[in-house]
Amino acid sequence: MAKIVIIGPAHPLRGGLATFDHRLAKAFQDMGHTCSIWSFSLQYPSFLFPGKSQFTDEPAPENILIHTRINSINPLNWIKTGNAIAGEAPDIVVVRYWLPFMGPALGTILRRIRKNKKTKIVCIADNILPHEKRPGDKPFTRYFAKACDAFITMSEKVLSDLRTFTSKPAVLVHHPVYDTFGTAVSKEAARAHLSLPSDEKIILFFGFIRKYKGLDLLLKAFASLERETSDVRRQTSDDEGQKSEIRNQKLEIKLLIAGEFYEDAAAYQELIDQLNIRDQVILKTDFIPDSEVRYYLCAADLLVQPYKNATQSGVTPLAYYFEKPMVVTNVGGLPSLVPHGKSGLVAEPEPAAIAAAIKEFFRLGADHFIPHLRTEKQKYSWDRLVTAITDLADKIHSNDPQK
Repeated sequence: MAKIVIIGPAHPLRGGLATFDHRLAKAFQDMGHTCSIWSFSLQYPSFLFPGKSQFTDEPAPENILIHTRINSINPLNWIKTGNAIAGEAPDIVVVRYWLPFMGPALGTILRRIRKNKKTKIVCIADNILPHEKRPGDKPFTRYFAKACDAFITMSEKVLSDLRTFTSKPAVLVHHPVYDTFGTAVSKEAARAHLSLPSDEKIILFFGFIRKYKGLDLLLKAFASLERETSDVRRQTSDDEGQKSEIRNQKLEIKLLIAGEFYEDAAAYQELIDQLNIRDQVILKTDFIPDSEVRYYLCAADLLVQPYKNATQSGVTPLAYYFEKPMVVTNVGGLPSLVPHGKSGLVAEPEPAAIAAAIKEFFRLGADHFIPHLRTEKQKYSWDRLVTAITDLADKIHSNDPQK
């Protein structure tokens, strides 16, 4: 069995990266390896962090050793941290890479580790190039990539981007299904817990709100559904009997937006008012702690990911775990994760297509998708990721400390 070090965010830092690292550490331990995480004492300077807080109030994960040591902007710290990890002589370092800003810090730490001439370095690349481009992206990424021995990517898009920087060994392993947010609860219980309406259909947008995630597209798509609802109600207002009542019930829809704004909220608030959908939109835009995640997924009828561009999404594994059908846009790695007509529906990233997919979902009904969700999610296990990492490391024959 191997000695593993994960380099990446961990408790008390919050968010999907930390959740992933905790779960990966547990997966290594469950397969008999020893594993610790080296995390950040300073991940982002406050002026660079778009959310309200970088930290969680929830308890630390049990039975995982976390070293809170890395300062992302202090070169002396990078050298000291790299030397400390090198001294532990792990068999494998698994390093997360999600933002070129981290390239100098992580690249320097890895170069110090390599000097022990033992440790093999496998990168899990969430992104190679970021969704929002910035100066320095390419040189920072190139500097980082040269310090790694091999790579895991979780989408074809990231693998393609990686090949513009390096030809080192790389394999594609899709994001495993999260199973750390508690068991599912009934839709009725979830809605009661969140004080949501019990008798209306609910569409969910979940996760940090950033421009590339296309919430504006979803708002416009939702507004078109609302306009159609109004038209049908006017057409049936003079009808008598059960037909009119049933048609109105089927068109009662709310849009639940659950996640913290990582950019200025004003533009979205203005758009909601311009579209005249304020009464049909439910905003839960504080950070969603891990203990609350299951309630949002279980309360919804449908999860929509209206991304304008994407690599992969940590929200998709949540949907699989809680067996929630999805509408995703035809960008990046999303279509390969959500087979059209099976686990969900794929639409072009524009409002009319998203609206059409939402209508198609309600026409088909959730029961059409559940068997496919249950089958598909079996592909996304943590054991598979651990095996891919250790197999890659076994194939690395040399570790040139000059890289």
